[in-house]
Amino acid sequence: MSVTVRIPTILRTYTGGQAEVAAEGATLGDVIADLEKNHTGIAARVLDDQGKLRRFVNVYVNDDDVRFEQGLETVTPDGAGVSIIPAVAGG
Repeated sequence: MSVTVRIPTILRTYTGGQAEVAAEGATLGDVIADLEKNHTGIAARVLDDQGKLRRFVNVYVNDDDVRFEQGLETVTPDGAGVSIIPAVAGG
């Protein structure tokens, strides 16, 4: 399945400055693996050492937060939009 991944500014160094990139995969885990294949280093910013989503990175498939779906096993239908959103802290 082909999806469009929206890349936050902080990760655009891995995508040559592109705000959106195409990726392939039936699940979010597949999509991240495809991103890594084409944009080396990006997966380490999204996944922790155990291969799970980092605690302070929010990922949405269409408008659904994958933490409330199936995490990396969340289905990514053809044409879906995937958004990677790093948490922002401050005070």
